Amino acid sequence: MQTRKNNRIKNFDYSSSGTYYITVCTKDKKNLFGSIVGAPNGRPFCRLSDYGKIVDEAINNIEKKYDRARVDKYIIMPDHIHLLLTFLPGGIGRPMGAPTIPNIVNQLKGYVSKKVGFSVWQKLYYDHIIRDQEDYDTKWKYIENNPMTWCERHGKLGEEEL
Repeated sequence: MQTRKNNRIKNFDYSSSGTYYITVCTKDKKNLFGSIVGAPNGRPFCRLSDYGKIVDEAINNIEKKYDRARVDKYIIMPDHIHLLLTFLPGGIGRPMGAPTIPNIVNQLKGYVSKKVGFSVWQKLYYDHIIRDQEDYDTKWKYIENNPMTWCERHGKLGEEEL
């Protein structure tokens, strides 16, 4: 049996204030959340499927459940999502407790899988601690340009082009 490498920083407090870049992929990289289509302004975007709309709802629930968490930017792609998530200092606490990256990702995954009716996600996810403004700007642009990058990698838009 293959042992998975732990990609978490040992002894790091994943509830500490700061900004995190998170990527979560679908199981087997299946295109469940929508398709990349063209737009009148020429910028491609992901037209969300019903599953993608559930993911959008789950992401928008993060700030409602965790008073210290702010979703700065996100994108839902056909087979993955990217989030820039900031934890603010302090906070009054909620019944859910202090937000942590693992808590938020696990809750998001569970919410979507329950609504969809089957397990949607791969087991692990990727996170990156944002180090400075340049790092933040780089991740922001990556999220912003992800539909265009998808087109460049896949060589075409989805079947639902506008």
